[in-house]
Amino acid sequence: MSRFAKKEHNIENVKVTNSAWDTNIVAASGQYLSVNWNASGGGAFAILPLPSPFHGINSFPHKLPDQLPLARSHSAPVLDTDWSPHNDTIVASGGEDGKAMVWKVEANLFEGWGTEGWVPEDFDPVLRIDASPRKIGQVLFHPTASQVLATVSGEHTIKLWDLAAPEDPRVVLSGHNDAVQSLTFNPTGTLLVTTCRDRKLRMFDPRTGGQPIRVADGHAGVKGSRLVWMGEHDRIASTGFSKMSDRQIGLWDASSLGNLKMTTIDQSAGVLMPFWSDNNILFLAGKGDGNIRYYEYENDSLFPLAEYKSSDPQRGVCFLPRRALNVAECEIARAYKLQGSTVEPIAFIVPRKVCQVKRNYLVCSLILLHLPG
Repeated sequence: MSRFAKKEHNIENVKVTNSAWDTNIVAASGQYLSVNWNASGGGAFAILPLPSPFHGINSFPHKLPDQLPLARSHSAPVLDTDWSPHNDTIVASGGEDGKAMVWKVEANLFEGWGTEGWVPEDFDPVLRIDASPRKIGQVLFHPTASQVLATVSGEHTIKLWDLAAPEDPRVVLSGHNDAVQSLTFNPTGTLLVTTCRDRKLRMFDPRTGGQPIRVADGHAGVKGSRLVWMGEHDRIASTGFSKMSDRQIGLWDASSLGNLKMTTIDQSAGVLMPFWSDNNILFLAGKGDGNIRYYEYENDSLFPLAEYKSSDPQRGVCFLPRRALNVAECEIARAYKLQGSTVEPIAFIVPRKVCQVKRNYLVCSLILLHLPG
């Protein structure tokens, strides 16, 4: 079963950054999207309303005007953005200028877009942090402390900032021998795990800072590695490459940082971006791929469910927070795929009558709603 949406449900004329820095490029809250933008005169990102796979955006053009309001206060390209899990209108950014910034989206941001006589006005951050003399490659909000933001710097450190008193970092996490490639908190924010270009996984206690409390050998390949905490499970999923450049998924025991399983996926070159859904599903989206694979986790195994297939390669992907899904349409996950100059919403649904019991556990057949752009 599939359902096709109209082309105008996408957002077109998106001017994506030219930066080759390895982040997801696009991020979503329950209300908005942020996209790293190709802008002259410094760094910028755009804030856009969420496109829906089920209908168009009210009073908003699906093809963006050539000029639009941007978050433009960085003096060099924006490398990453992250939305607060506590407030859908708060977003943080990090850039090549070594700055981290926090922005608040006002309710009237999109009034008059594209109408006759409309003049776009860029907007300013509510907070600027001089986070590093080098680039800020990733930013990540703390999952439970609304005023805490983590930044990854070119100095191979992670700094945690109290946004109420951002003059100096509250905690510094060190011990990396090369560039930090990704980071993830556990659900309570009491642990943080990183991947690094030196092919190590490191676990930190972000409350105390300093050196890692555990270190483990990660994927053996030199290409990019990512990881994600698997919700309430005491498990971490990682993606990376073998010495022979095979793409892999790794499962790790968070209590010991021991590897439980390493599975080969394929031999493609793009970095795999992992996304965890609290219905025990792991999504994998490869940069430069057209497809998104998804697996069900059970008893330290990942069972392939299906995959979304497309001939259009993706530069970036993000997933909508589950609280914002359309449950009336049986939607269990929604991805936003950045392909070319288009953002395409992709809904994953489970029709209520299509669930079957298999291998002594419940496997729901996921039906993809593909909305071509």
